[in-house]
Amino acid sequence: MSYLDELFGLKGQVAVVIGGTGTLCGEMAQGLAEAGAETVIVGRSEEKAAGRIAKIEAAGGKAYFVAADVADRASLTELLGTVLETSGKVDILVNGAGVNSPTPFLEISDEEIHRILDINTAAIFRACQVFGAHMLTQETGGSIINLGSISGLGPLSRVFTYSASKAAVHNLTKNLAREWGEKGIRVNTLVPGFFPAEQNRKVLTEDRVNAIMGHTPMNRFGDAPELIGATLLLAAPKAGSFVTGIEMIVDGGFSAMSI
Repeated sequence: MSYLDELFGLKGQVAVVIGGTGTLCGEMAQGLAEAGAETVIVGRSEEKAAGRIAKIEAAGGKAYFVAADVADRASLTELLGTVLETSGKVDILVNGAGVNSPTPFLEISDEEIHRILDINTAAIFRACQVFGAHMLTQETGGSIINLGSISGLGPLSRVFTYSASKAAVHNLTKNLAREWGEKGIRVNTLVPGFFPAEQNRKVLTEDRVNAIMGHTPMNRFGDAPELIGATLLLAAPKAGSFVTGIEMIVDGGFSAMSI
């Protein structure tokens, strides 16, 4: 085993990636699988998962799909049961399902508030409860990676409910890291900057893109594979063994800018 494999390798680990049919979490799932983890792609569409699973298998990794609805606690409980029956345990949980909307503040409906908060925040509460309870029974603990956002660090215009939902995720992550630190469960937030994906393309108008580039020292968007390195650090039981409660920011310097 090479030095890097010893530090970052995930052979023998089981990773559940909620939102793994999406752009960003799909690449994170790819990285986890190629590092050796048996990876469970979780979403609603098996068709979307099929392409990702094919890529993982082509690279020599192992992955399978399980359908689940993150808005339904019973569905998450069933998901855990399926994974335990198939793989025997869960070492890594990635909470990456999310929705967004550019609705002007005074036009945001109650339905939109509830939908975004439920998928982006309450679903992570539920998944951390369901999977955290299992990890607490394991001597090896586990790693939970919650997908945050730079809008969770400071509010972004035009995405009011999304920003509020992600700020709550950042807070929850730190609280759980404190709660479960002695139990061997590490809980961290991975914070992507601007990575074009399905949920945010609708808000990336020309003037918005220009504003983002003017505030990003690297002067470009992120590419989804650029999240893999941070994912492996947070997931790896050796490399990340003393890392919990942090916000791992991958944003091309966006959060370092002030004026």
